[in-house]
Amino acid sequence: MIRGMDDIDVAIVGLGLAGSAAARAVSRRGRSVAAFEAYGPGHRRGSSHGRARIFRRAYLDPLYVELTGRAGRLWEELGEQAGERLLTRTGGVDHGRGREPERMARLLRDHGVAAELLDPAEAARRWPGIRFTGPVVLDPEGGVVDPEAAIAALVRLAAEDGAHIAYDTPVRTMEPDSTGVRLRTDEGTWHARTVVVAAGGWTGPLLDGLVPLPPLTVTRQQVFFFAPEDAGPWPTVVHGETSLDLYALPEGPYVKLGEHAPGPVTTAADRDFTVDPAARERAMAYARTWLPGLDPVPRSELTCLYTWTPDEDFVIDRRGPFVVCSPCSGHGAKFTPLLGELAADLVDGRPPIDRFALR
Repeated sequence: MIRGMDDIDVAIVGLGLAGSAAARAVSRRGRSVAAFEAYGPGHRRGSSHGRARIFRRAYLDPLYVELTGRAGRLWEELGEQAGERLLTRTGGVDHGRGREPERMARLLRDHGVAAELLDPAEAARRWPGIRFTGPVVLDPEGGVVDPEAAIAALVRLAAEDGAHIAYDTPVRTMEPDSTGVRLRTDEGTWHARTVVVAAGGWTGPLLDGLVPLPPLTVTRQQVFFFAPEDAGPWPTVVHGETSLDLYALPEGPYVKLGEHAPGPVTTAADRDFTVDPAARERAMAYARTWLPGLDPVPRSELTCLYTWTPDEDFVIDRRGPFVVCSPCSGHGAKFTPLLGELAADLVDGRPPIDRFALR
């Protein structure tokens, strides 16, 4: 039960993927933890709902290739501890000039990934539902993670380690003092020596006046679900042939398709759940041209939030008693268990990864 005032080592604000991973990692290290989520389990107001996100090693940036390797090992460990498969290795394909297949294949091999560089005929033979016009990189370590199952597992493991979990409990104010931060909720007041803010699109408003953040732009993103014409296995796909990067991945009986590009600007508090008809038409046109193995009429659609930084890097750093854990720009889900460890490292006083540091 939440009492009038509790004193703890660490408070976690937000129980999406990053926050639940932080709650588990910090509580596992023996700290007293209370984690607060403004909405109920599995809510659809943020960035972590749904049953599938891409896991891939295939980046053109050596830092992220290295970090995905660490994250992949932690996903496997988490699955063993949770007693369920949270990462399914489907293989991942990248193609299109914007993906620089030859350079990407070399970079992956340099990091120990057994990547293949395929010509379009061979790629089409393996995946007849996808159209290819140039070289294709196969990342054999790529796959799909289940965010809702991962959150449930992380929260359960954190609670088993003693963390207090509070859903439907928004943090109303955070007031630093000489020994930490006082957090006020509708149910009571807590005092924490450190606060990890992992609140996605709510991060900017929560930390306004407390921590100097880079510009964070919240956008409404849209994804569409198409039915395959046959039940053959689908890899994850990232395609950079056009001015946009598009991605596709299996989710249940469907293939989910979306654009990796900023959607309409919004706020976490004021966003709506409307799907732009023009985005739907673009998705249908793309499916007709590049994914002939799909019925080009979407069976369902939904929206979520991205929180973008100017350079698409993450923000994971500490200022005073506040740890900012914002895996921004729509590519953080694959790093989930690693994000928790990085946040816990900052709680323990270790330095951040330089690229993710506040300036």
